[in-house]
Amino acid sequence: MNPPLAKLHNFSIAKAHEAQKRLSRKIITEDRLPKKITCIAGVDVAYLGSLAVGAVAVLNYESLELLESQTVVCEVKIPYIPTLLSFREIPPSVSCIRKLKSQPDVFLVDGHGMAHPYRCGFASHLGLAVGKPTVGVAKEKLVGTSVEAAGEIFLVHDGETVGSIVNTKKGAKPVFVSVGHMVSLGTAVKVVKQSVCNSRIPEPLRLAHEIATKEKRLLS
Repeated sequence: MNPPLAKLHNFSIAKAHEAQKRLSRKIITEDRLPKKITCIAGVDVAYLGSLAVGAVAVLNYESLELLESQTVVCEVKIPYIPTLLSFREIPPSVSCIRKLKSQPDVFLVDGHGMAHPYRCGFASHLGLAVGKPTVGVAKEKLVGTSVEAAGEIFLVHDGETVGSIVNTKKGAKPVFVSVGHMVSLGTAVKVVKQSVCNSRIPEPLRLAHEIATKEKRLLS
């Protein structure tokens, strides 16, 4: 169950959307990753009533071996509001990342980056918050239509390319990849494809989800 709307206090949906517009202008869409990526992380958040369980999993980029994981449990401050997921998930996610002993080169985020009506979804918001390269990997489309070009399927919204539709596993649904922060769309897609193992979901995200779910079960 979501926490009551009373917990919104002075939270303004209109002001939050304006904040997203302002933040979107700060997003860097060029590669600011090291030439050789060594570590990659996945970020996910699970919920149990009024509690949020954040999890981050750090993997070796080449072998996809789990190197480190961290979890955080905190109170949910606002309910789920479409297009404003980042305001709900930033606190547990940032807290997890701050606990890491390792320093991942790039973070895969369970949500959208620029493929968002205000061009600043959870992946972009998180990247700006921690000053690290981030990639949005969503299971469902939020905005845009598919346009095929040069053998790739892009997601276009209001005349702007905001993401790519990526088939990570034969016979499975695609994922929606978008720039979070400090990465180009082309590199974002390459990183996602490199991070896929046996699931359609990239391994860092799959493990982060698994870790968050286990932690949630311990609380229930």
